[in-house]
Amino acid sequence: MYKVMIRDNMSPIAKEILEATGNIDVVTDNDKAANDPNVLSEIIGEYHGLALRSGTKVTEQVLEKAKNLRVIGRAGIGVDNIDVQGATKHGIVVMNAPGGNTVTTAEHAISLMLALARNIPQGTASLREGKWEKKKLTGIEITGKTLGIVGLGNIGKIVAERAGGLKMNVIAADPFISKEAARALKAELVSLDDLFARSDFITLHVPRMKETVNMINASAIGKMKQGTRLINCSRGEIVNIDDLYQAVSDGHIAGAALDVFPSEPPDPSLPIFSHPNIIFTPHLGASTSEAQIKVAEMIANQISAYLLDDVISHAVNFPSVSEEVMEQLRPYLNLAEKMGSLMGQLVRKIHDITITYSGDLTGLDIQPITHAVLKGLLASFTDTPVNYVSAPALASEKGIHVREVLSSSKDDFSGLIRVKLEDHEEGPGEIWGTIFGKKYPRIVRFGKIYMDAIPEGSMIVIQNIDKPGVIGNVGSTLGRHNINIGRFQLGRLGDRALCMVNVDTPAEEQVLEEIAALPNIISACQVRL
Repeated sequence: MYKVMIRDNMSPIAKEILEATGNIDVVTDNDKAANDPNVLSEIIGEYHGLALRSGTKVTEQVLEKAKNLRVIGRAGIGVDNIDVQGATKHGIVVMNAPGGNTVTTAEHAISLMLALARNIPQGTASLREGKWEKKKLTGIEITGKTLGIVGLGNIGKIVAERAGGLKMNVIAADPFISKEAARALKAELVSLDDLFARSDFITLHVPRMKETVNMINASAIGKMKQGTRLINCSRGEIVNIDDLYQAVSDGHIAGAALDVFPSEPPDPSLPIFSHPNIIFTPHLGASTSEAQIKVAEMIANQISAYLLDDVISHAVNFPSVSEEVMEQLRPYLNLAEKMGSLMGQLVRKIHDITITYSGDLTGLDIQPITHAVLKGLLASFTDTPVNYVSAPALASEKGIHVREVLSSSKDDFSGLIRVKLEDHEEGPGEIWGTIFGKKYPRIVRFGKIYMDAIPEGSMIVIQNIDKPGVIGNVGSTLGRHNINIGRFQLGRLGDRALCMVNVDTPAEEQVLEEIAALPNIISACQVRL
């Protein structure tokens, strides 16, 4: 008999599904005190499964006491409240319920757009004050207007479909989706600047990443046409709310609707809350009864399938394979994910991919390895967890075509993975990896240059002209900033060289700029693996 704890006021349907198996004992514990890892760690020891939402924090302290825990199920997408790496170390599967609230969030964005266009919240407030301000609250039609969608992922895609039904012209900006994939949604794929210049309404559906934090600032707003209206149901850090407040006050932006904020709950004294042309909701994007039922149902079914039948689905830290096969694949899965992540962090745009397997790998089930490459690659484009199950579907949605090749060619390695980005001309577009001693991952070729690099931790990837002094200059620069070099691998071809430098501590952007400015340096980028 297995025992599962359900927390965070999850829909009762989760308990019903788990108990209906007849082999799972369910305890519902909504005591907020146990949100504290100190408290949860004292009671978690007897449970085999834990189902939760965003309130409960699962830290290493909890995991150390969770001696029987086999699975953690998050009823929703984000797993920021779970130490996934720690769970992996303890052999605990972490699952989420992707897609359960995408429709709800997309509908909320559409609702905010309509409310913004017709001044519905302002009209409600005005009537409550005994006023009748028809002329002052005159709105605009959305029919025929241009909607700019920044981020055409799962939610942005649904917004595009709904907006088409409202007879809007839909344009979208997303560097990680192809024109063909956008065209299937009847959306025109454009540059971000073009979207700013043409849109009557702009709705944001991007993940929180280095490139998207503060994306909507004074400079970006200045590129928007007069009278644009902005909706944000993605991440609060995407919009600089001080710049937005100034733009609405100046009249350049006609109005805005915010469901998310840089800090939640936000400070009610912020100036933005005083402006009548800006409307707000308290992060209600995923808050519908239907969505909460759907994600609870999904996670309960996933937990029961794993506990009773060893079936893994929507896991963020394990592929869906048997344990016997996993033992053979595990070193290659780790290697493949890092290879994909390295390429994704360096290239920053989508390409079709060819993955070639040779040597011993041709006798194994290569599909999980392909999924691992995609997981690493796509995770570098988003802050939403990408798992082995969802990675291929996400690649397809973004218009990425994946080709797998089994090669009978004789290599110098017992098993070799080659990942090639098709039609990539700006720097190295191919990476080769293998396993030494049955467990040690190595990068053995990058672009056309052979080397022996360990893909782990923070790495600085440097392309340079092969002339004297480069290694000394790089080492001196890192030393000046108290950054220790763990390993320095150099490969050469003709008059070009490539360095992959493992560093004990990440380098700040300023350090990378200093390295890039050194003599004979072509480029310097940092990746985290």
